Amino acid sequence: MVATPIGNLEDISLRALDSLARADAIAAEDTRVTARLLAHHRLKAKLVAVHEHNERRAADWIVEELARGRNIALVTDAGTPAVSDPGATVVAKVRAAGFKVVPVPGPNAAVTALSAAGIADGPFLFAGFLPAKPGARRKALEALGVLPYTLVLYEAPHRVVECVQDMATTLGTERIIVIARELTKMFEQFHRCRLGEAAAWLEADPDRRRGEFVLIAERAAVRDQGVKLDWERVLTTLLAELPLAHSVKLACKLTGAKKKAVYARALELAHEMNTRRP
Repeated sequence: MVATPIGNLEDISLRALDSLARADAIAAEDTRVTARLLAHHRLKAKLVAVHEHNERRAADWIVEELARGRNIALVTDAGTPAVSDPGATVVAKVRAAGFKVVPVPGPNAAVTALSAAGIADGPFLFAGFLPAKPGARRKALEALGVLPYTLVLYEAPHRVVECVQDMATTLGTERIIVIARELTKMFEQFHRCRLGEAAAWLEADPDRRRGEFVLIAERAAVRDQGVKLDWERVLTTLLAELPLAHSVKLACKLTGAKKKAVYARALELAHEMNTRRP
């Protein structure tokens, strides 16, 4: 699992370059993007496409290659594999087959943006890409908004204005946001403002809506220590990302709810989620 640059092609480690050079094949999200990276560093390798539409089938192929004693490197278009990008299915199948998975760390857009955002140090929650449909996106933001963390999101340029508008509606117009775009590239830009001002800033200049975005919403100010979090909403959000036992523990810790009630509801929600899955 080799992390690759998120923009500037020089942002790659010596270990990553060595891993790519020694690989018998490179499984890439988009072979054209990876081919440009390899050409820049004067590397040659067999490229095989592994993306969201063929990941399960490609994972079987990778397991077969590993069984033949071959070394496969997996990369995505930018950043760390399996973080809001393909890779998790491959890792699970490779581990289940008894083969070793080796992470080669490197660039990550969320952490890169946080490091230069000027947000006070403290816990943050990485939510990746929110749902594309407005209703589902607002529902997700409502659940995230009750959590006592700085929120870190990814967003595409054609949805970024709608996203920050929904963030202002659900999280509050006074909450601070840092908009980071085109990270490590020529037109890299950071803008800090209130959520109520974010959409207008983006719409004022079409160039501000270009590139891939990291949106960082500062942790909400605690206005009333007597207000309790909605533990069922918190639990539902956590279950979508974490194992049941961990979700129950965190929900109780964050909200002060009783473990017995939370655990019982967690079992019901987990069953409902599994029933809905195809």
